[in-house]
Amino acid sequence: MTPEDGDFVGERVLPPRGLPHRAWLVAAVTLAALVAAAAFRSSTGVLLEPVEAEFGWSRATTSGAVSLNLVLYGLTAPFAAAFMERFGVRRTVAVALVVVGLSSAATTVMTSAWQLWLLWGVLIGIGTGAMALVLGAVVANRWFERHRGLVTGIFSAANATGQLLFLPVIARAAAGPGWRWAAGVVAVLALLVAVLVALLLTDDPRDRGLLPWGATSAAPPVAASTESPARRAVSTLVRVSRRWTFWALVLTFWVCGWSTNGIIQTHFVPAAHDHGMPATTAAGLLAVVGVFDIAGTVGSGWLTDRVDPRLLLAGYYGGRGLSLLALDAVLAPGVEPGMWVFIVFYGLDWVATVPPTVALCRTHFGVADSGVVFGWVFASHMVGAGVGASVAGWVRTAQGDYHWAWVGAAVLCFAAVALALAIPRRPVREQEPVLSPLG
Repeated sequence: MTPEDGDFVGERVLPPRGLPHRAWLVAAVTLAALVAAAAFRSSTGVLLEPVEAEFGWSRATTSGAVSLNLVLYGLTAPFAAAFMERFGVRRTVAVALVVVGLSSAATTVMTSAWQLWLLWGVLIGIGTGAMALVLGAVVANRWFERHRGLVTGIFSAANATGQLLFLPVIARAAAGPGWRWAAGVVAVLALLVAVLVALLLTDDPRDRGLLPWGATSAAPPVAASTESPARRAVSTLVRVSRRWTFWALVLTFWVCGWSTNGIIQTHFVPAAHDHGMPATTAAGLLAVVGVFDIAGTVGSGWLTDRVDPRLLLAGYYGGRGLSLLALDAVLAPGVEPGMWVFIVFYGLDWVATVPPTVALCRTHFGVADSGVVFGWVFASHMVGAGVGASVAGWVRTAQGDYHWAWVGAAVLCFAAVALALAIPRRPVREQEPVLSPLG
């Protein structure tokens, strides 16, 4: 290494004077990938009705494809974390973006429901799953020692950023040129970001002779895993599944997925339309949710560095349950003051649960396993989202409205408050219940 590459300090190399630490470039590229993954997932609620109108498919058919997408999105996460350990973050994310881009482009020529399920459900579900929030957790754990919770919050807000930037564009495209233009926007975005990732993303600070941002000494190097990614993901699950904390995190995040991606992101626009609100207006309100989610999630990351994460989770789920109980009362043809209260409150709470959940995974299971552990916890989030999306679709079909879908989700949120408070305060294994193989 030449002197102009940086200054040697012990076993590390400082970045050249006047240049920011490379961790911030890696964070920016990671954020772009997360935004691209969020762009398609946030568009499904807007595209449901145009696709149904063109092909004559029922809400149960389209909701089923969305549910499959959400479930595979979540189940891919722990395996994606293991792939990142084995083959590198850059390679895994670049391939995933290409899959999303090509699959989104292919939806513009689909003609049958099974193609919708294959493209929306399977391929885009797996592709976006490889860039789920587990990607942010892995990058934050590798590249940041200081402000790790804050950075995790910023990554978590990428979902809202994608929604904020692209949902109104997708809604206008679907209402104007057509839903195929909306799918094309997603395809182009994903392929452009794939190039960015291939050129600029670095897997690990040690690859550049650096320490994580804020670290004062080098951590012992972790030997590269020779275990297959699938076996690594499954063996970690078997090991941690005997701990109560793992199941408490799984169940609370299952409720989180049900009450956000499952019923609000997927069904808010159709539900608002049922009350006479134009779909473009409802999509704009979801974009505003994204604005406040950015503030709420980044703020939650800042709080996670300072406050007991269990208490944060209890507060977030309790507030979300109250918001869902109020939703029926504020839905109307126009945007009334009560709707603004719901949008602001729900937006601040949208994925504020992520930073404290990531922190609890890291604290109770260690940095080495936290990526895969959070991958499994996140899988439960998206399984909950998939089940919630389908249940809400069935409720709408059977009852003609979404009232009991909101009430059921609120009850689940209140149950999550109790689960969060039941997590042990400290990761002292001998004080934590260990579950037998029979439960």
